Amino acid sequence: MAREKKAKAKMEQAKGKAKEAAGRAAGNERMTAEGRMEQSKGDARQAKEKTKDTFRH
Repeated sequence: MAREKKAKAKMEQAKGKAKEAAGRAAGNERMTAEGRMEQSKGDARQAKEKTKDTFRH
């Protein structure tokens, strides 16, 4: 289960980066902001999983 959550975090980060890049290319500020937000969610999820791993071992 932890692997699934880590994979989801990586996917959110990648999706956010792609959305941010597309928003910048199109000049769409809202899409750029949404991409940054998705990246942040992925970063937070990844940090949470790393913290759980630290206490698990």
